[in-house]
Amino acid sequence: MRHRDWMAAAEEEYRRLGALLAELDAADWARPTDCSEWDVREVVAHLVGAAESTASVRELRRQQKLGRALRPGEADVDGMNAVQVRERADATPEQLRLDLVDAGTRGVRARRRLPGLLRALPIPFGPPLGTRPLGYLTDRIYTRDAWMHRIDIARATGRALALTAAHDGRIVADVVGEWARAHRQPHRLTLTGPAGGTWSAGVGGEEMALDAVEFCRTVSGRAPGAGLLAHPVPF
Repeated sequence: MRHRDWMAAAEEEYRRLGALLAELDAADWARPTDCSEWDVREVVAHLVGAAESTASVRELRRQQKLGRALRPGEADVDGMNAVQVRERADATPEQLRLDLVDAGTRGVRARRRLPGLLRALPIPFGPPLGTRPLGYLTDRIYTRDAWMHRIDIARATGRALALTAAHDGRIVADVVGEWARAHRQPHRLTLTGPAGGTWSAGVGGEEMALDAVEFCRTVSGRAPGAGLLAHPVPF
């Protein structure tokens, strides 16, 4: 996927998130999620704060500064996440839903406008990302993060998860590619469901078959993985 593909995927992902959130009732917003520190409302608070950080460099730097003070010695992303949730502790579900529509729209607009030279700039993100191009964060990670949290919310609330090959399948394929580049071992991977497919590398090696969403939950650390499935992928 190229930059324009990621931005189209980000737009679609915020649209699907909005549709899912519109289905939730009051009790759903308090349900626990696979993110052990957060319920549904707090996951959405994080998504709003993350989108705000992509819409404004000033806001990004503000969250970084506050996060380092709130979680000293931890990765910047952990501190920023904590700030995003804490600052929206009193926001109602309806306000969070509306804020996500607004911040998501502005964030994707700002991400789309980033020039190629800036997206190629190497940035030290700290563990587990290490040094990566800025575009890796603004294209892949923010889109993957929103996608995976939609899965978290759907699982927590028992709502149907809208999946298509054209959207979710491309995100899953990108995750598979990064996972394969990380472990560099022969394998054959079959993922089922609308977002699935089959991938292989080398001769012999481990053979795996599982649902595409479960694969991503596993490599994201939300579900236990053995063998090659123990190799993590950032989300």
